[in-house]
Amino acid sequence: MSVEEIRASYAEYADWMARMDWLDRFLTGRYRRRQFGTAQGRVLDVACGTGANFRYLPESVELVGIDVSPEMLANARAKLDELGRDGTLREMDAQDLDFDDDEFDTVVSSLSTCTFPDPVAALREMSRVCKPSGRILLVEHGKSDFGPFARFQEWRADAHYRKMGCRWTQEPLELVAAADLPVVRSDTAIFGIITTIEARPR
Repeated sequence: MSVEEIRASYAEYADWMARMDWLDRFLTGRYRRRQFGTAQGRVLDVACGTGANFRYLPESVELVGIDVSPEMLANARAKLDELGRDGTLREMDAQDLDFDDDEFDTVVSSLSTCTFPDPVAALREMSRVCKPSGRILLVEHGKSDFGPFARFQEWRADAHYRKMGCRWTQEPLELVAAADLPVVRSDTAIFGIITTIEARPR
């Protein structure tokens, strides 16, 4: 999908995704908490969506969230208000970030590379805006390493992409490698579907 098509899709699904926040917390909350709970300094949440990561970031950070969808950002603003947190939200394409080099101490993103038209370009932008001493923290999903799940994902891959703009058979570590980001650590969970990655800027 193009950026415009993704924006149109999210206009339809943003409110539904916000209402399903409870399910997201049940399925991925523990991984987001573990991955993002150590974020420090000025933090950029790339493709922040409805603000699902906000509750897991330390209150001490200076939070900036970007997303391509104004409807997603409206829900993210409501999430900040609900949590009683400060933060700056901007409409922006993850593949062409309107920030200077080395602006952020930590860059986080979750369940996002599957939707970017060019995920490698987006990852390289995350690297560009992250300080050389900073960290890039990802929670991604991809193809299961459990045969029956993997076969189901392959069977439904095209239909799922047409409906949601989501490539759910991607390999997150391969994308990070293609973006030349040095991986500090990575783990998988839920039959290999969830991958958490800590990387350094290249």
